[in-house]
Amino acid sequence: MTNKSQTSTEVLFVFPLGPHMAIYSFQARSEDAKVHAVLQDEVQQPHEATGGWENLEYLRDQSEYPGEAFACFLGTLSPGREVVVTLRYVQELPREPDGAARFVLSPTLNPYGTLYVWNCRTSKLHYSLLLTASLQSPRGVVDVQANFALTPLIYTAQDHSTAQAPLLQVSLAGSPQCHHDLELLVYYGDPTAVSAVVEKGDPEAPPGSLLGDPMVLVTLAPSIPEAVPGQRQSGEFIFLLNTTFLEHAQDSLLFLLKSLPLGCYFNIYCYEETSVGIYSQSVEYTQDNLTEAMRRIPSTGSSLGDSNLLETLRSVYNTPRPHRHPRQLFIFMAGLPPDVEAIAAEVCRHRNSHRCFSFCFSEDSAALAMALAKETGGEAAYVSSDSSRSLVVLKCLKQALKPAAEGVSLSWTLPRGLEVEVLGGTPQSIFQGQHNLLYAQIHGQAQDTTVAKGVMTLQYSLDGQDVTYTIEFPLCPQGDGRLAGHRLAARCLMKRLLPESVSGSGEEPRHRAVEISLTSGIICPFTSYVGVRTPQRVTWYQRPLALLPPRQSLIPCQIVELRGSRISSCYPKSIWVPPGWLTAVRASWLALRQLTHDIAALPQRRACSKACKPPPPLFSSLKYVDPMEFGLCSSTLWRWCPEAAAKCQELVALQNADGSWALSSGLASVLEVDEDEIKGKMPDEVMEPSIWATVMAVTWLHRHDEYYQDLCELLEAKAVTWLCSQAVSQLDKCLETANTLLGSSVKPSVFRL
Repeated sequence: MTNKSQTSTEVLFVFPLGPHMAIYSFQARSEDAKVHAVLQDEVQQPHEATGGWENLEYLRDQSEYPGEAFACFLGTLSPGREVVVTLRYVQELPREPDGAARFVLSPTLNPYGTLYVWNCRTSKLHYSLLLTASLQSPRGVVDVQANFALTPLIYTAQDHSTAQAPLLQVSLAGSPQCHHDLELLVYYGDPTAVSAVVEKGDPEAPPGSLLGDPMVLVTLAPSIPEAVPGQRQSGEFIFLLNTTFLEHAQDSLLFLLKSLPLGCYFNIYCYEETSVGIYSQSVEYTQDNLTEAMRRIPSTGSSLGDSNLLETLRSVYNTPRPHRHPRQLFIFMAGLPPDVEAIAAEVCRHRNSHRCFSFCFSEDSAALAMALAKETGGEAAYVSSDSSRSLVVLKCLKQALKPAAEGVSLSWTLPRGLEVEVLGGTPQSIFQGQHNLLYAQIHGQAQDTTVAKGVMTLQYSLDGQDVTYTIEFPLCPQGDGRLAGHRLAARCLMKRLLPESVSGSGEEPRHRAVEISLTSGIICPFTSYVGVRTPQRVTWYQRPLALLPPRQSLIPCQIVELRGSRISSCYPKSIWVPPGWLTAVRASWLALRQLTHDIAALPQRRACSKACKPPPPLFSSLKYVDPMEFGLCSSTLWRWCPEAAAKCQELVALQNADGSWALSSGLASVLEVDEDEIKGKMPDEVMEPSIWATVMAVTWLHRHDEYYQDLCELLEAKAVTWLCSQAVSQLDKCLETANTLLGSSVKPSVFRL
């Protein structure tokens, strides 16, 4: 950056932090001085800047968009002088549904809508950008796509395992304020695969240390086929309900329980009543167990007990789960529960054994809900209205019903003298579409690693069948010396240490986290930045003749939470809470967008005095979230009609666990057809009245599919599956008669005919 003005100007460098991003090195150099960021233990805090904080405060208050950013005050830049900034970071790239790795250019290098290389006095920045991407994968690089012009991919290895993508120069001068992020999509040889790559350690680090020993980067993305809707499916579904949900969301609970598939297990906890479930442990999903569960659930929460969410979670985790049934929790929160710090730590401690789908009904619990979901690979939603509640919850259930590889285990075969340690453990389940990146460190000494090879074996169960992957990989370490894999592993390990550090497990976890942070250069909740400014010019004195060393000074340098002052029509407002501690705004918004498909136009941000509440002094990863910025609008989710909703709820209440309906007066009342007429019109070919009743119910739902298409999708799939297993030959005649009786025109394809 060059100061082309006629006056000196103050410069503040700002770098927004993207999803799963970790900065490990920063320095800025000009003719006058050099600035570099240094990590320090927050408890000791031997160094602290004395001036320049007003610039960071101004940035925090006046930034246009919210999120977390690295900010460093670089001081005053004289006219005509230039400052060169070098920042290094590592990042786990998110995956698209088709398996592509997605890279988004930082707004610092693509500054639209706001100025991130920030001049405290001016607001203009003109420059061009030339970017080159170096790609490497043992599975091969197939293609690179971008939303801007780029040159053809150049392969630098015959097996296409390495490639160069020289991107065309992008002019950012005078660019319109509203345009898209610069995005890069990288496609690999097999998006659903298992791979292992060894990265060499730092030769200057002591052997046996985190940075000193080689690191294996393991990708687990096995191919898992789609599940057929409505069929039997494994899984353990545990619902943790609070009193608000019990009082105001009985309909949502009804849809949830009725939509579960046969073959799964379930349990329900009313955690403000008691920490014990309605069953001592999860039970199989059958009609009898479902009926008993509905009977035991209290209709209101008037008799509050002394239990809380933390005690209930501990009770759940202490209960064994059914064999080969992946555990998934549905947590409902109306307000901020007590012991938030301990709750987050407890969930993090068990992150490898389950997923959380969390729902909040108030602003103050939104951050916790998102944090719990992100830590475990689940989803979170803010329920803004009664009319959208059931649909939002069912959308999460559809995500939870994706098939999974269960009983995941890794084993290793290495030359004598070597052993492997998987940092953070191995997940017990891998769900369809998930890409799990694990870090395993190789300890010990082998005779010759340049020719030796290792073997990694992945085993899991899928639909009751045992599956085994065997991967052979060379032990000759690779890498360019930047230790990207090691630093990502350090970030992962610090996340694992965090729950122990905040849950009273002694000082050892905290000391270990601080040690890893200081050696890897990656910040953690127990360390902080300080900027060290060293003058480039030295001072000479004539008497006596001496060369004095440069005098260092401390300047502000820290992670700043930008509050955001407005919403741009081209820049989506984000719900923001990190899965660990340092992450960006967009991750949560993208997850929510994928979950709900259609989010209403975002409202104008409320006054800063209300929206910019400081984060509570709780778990380090929890930040304030304003749910009003991503509130779900019922009119865009489905056409809400109270009368139709009541009819639908009555019909769902009559459905059996296997998906069928019994021919009864209650069903006739919902269908608004006389019971005798229904019985009289039953085709002669039908031997079982429940078959005829179920065809009538499904036909009625499709007659009103403008209201029920999304809400009853899972219920209908289960009903059709039951029909196909009972009487395929009778369905044509049943459908024809049902259409005549109900005055509808439902097509045979609805019944898979």
